[in-house]
Amino acid sequence: MRSAGTSFFVYIVASPSRTIYVGVTNDLRRRVDEHKMKEISGFAATYNVHRLVWFEEFADPATAISREKQLKNWRREKKIRLIESMNPAWNDLSSQ
Repeated sequence: MRSAGTSFFVYIVASPSRTIYVGVTNDLRRRVDEHKMKEISGFAATYNVHRLVWFEEFADPATAISREKQLKNWRREKKIRLIESMNPAWNDLSSQ
């Protein structure tokens, strides 16, 4: 998991009960750490959504934002299929 440079990431974090949150960032490691430490109040902090279960990397911020919007409009079932195509056990990818 790279997080430095000019990369942009669309990511999904999940709670132990598999509540999911889709986000975008230019520093994936920092952002996941913020979720883990509940540094930003809101949905992810309230629902204990902090395990990185899926991500994609992009060179262009506009493309990353467009992909984030696409995923946010997907039904939950489609997001689950996407996660499980990369990470069938829903492991925390930030600890690997």
